[in-house]
Amino acid sequence: MPHVERLPLIERKSVQILLGLLGLLLALVVWDLAVRTEFVNPIDVSPPADVAEELIALLGTSALWSDILETLKGAAIGLLVAAAIGIPLGTLMGLIPAVNAALRPTVEFLRPVPGITLIPLAILIWGQSITTVWFLVAVGCVWTLVIQSFYAGQAMDEVTLDTARTLRLTRRRFIWSVVLPGTMPYLVTGLRIALTIALIAAISVELLIGVPGLGSAIVEAQNAGRLPEMYALIVISGLLGILIQVVFSAIEKHVLRWHESQRPGSGQ
Repeated sequence: MPHVERLPLIERKSVQILLGLLGLLLALVVWDLAVRTEFVNPIDVSPPADVAEELIALLGTSALWSDILETLKGAAIGLLVAAAIGIPLGTLMGLIPAVNAALRPTVEFLRPVPGITLIPLAILIWGQSITTVWFLVAVGCVWTLVIQSFYAGQAMDEVTLDTARTLRLTRRRFIWSVVLPGTMPYLVTGLRIALTIALIAAISVELLIGVPGLGSAIVEAQNAGRLPEMYALIVISGLLGILIQVVFSAIEKHVLRWHESQRPGSGQ
């Protein structure tokens, strides 16, 4: 078989999709065999057929879609808060050495702190509410955006910046015509990574504090002994993550259609 990278673009994509489907099929076969041969306890692990049947049944319920919307709302609002803080902060750190020197120690101190450790603090302030989810999602995403924005600012072309200063562009014109196009590839990459973090954080917090969403639905199914439903909800969470990435990739291709990373054969 020819090396995948040497095939024409359409054929290469087709081969990649086929290989992905074969990998998924292999995982399902291994899962089914593990249950059938009792390599794992059938009482604790439902077979794929039962999970698929439960998944199809869940798709017809309003409760599932309500839980999905709650999870997406928590992830989206938390991500927006993180973006509103992290992108301007990181960009300023990358563009202005004095700002970087002043804020870098604080960022490096806070960045390794796991957001999960702040759950007790968040509950003390906001209780077991959706605001706690927003806060912890924002904490989980903000440092990724700060770092990506910092590198975006660092990567700005000095000649372009000097030319903009010489032309005495207004602040708004400078941001929209110079800073935004120069930093956009880094920012989009940061947002793509943060999207996954936001979804994981939202579901994790829902699991732990019991606010409505996919996380609390998973715990409820586990506590009630409805294991096929529990596994179906876990699968749905994974599929939701894939769907979000597919949609964002399409948006990224449109927004960055002018950038070399989106040209055929660029490896994207």
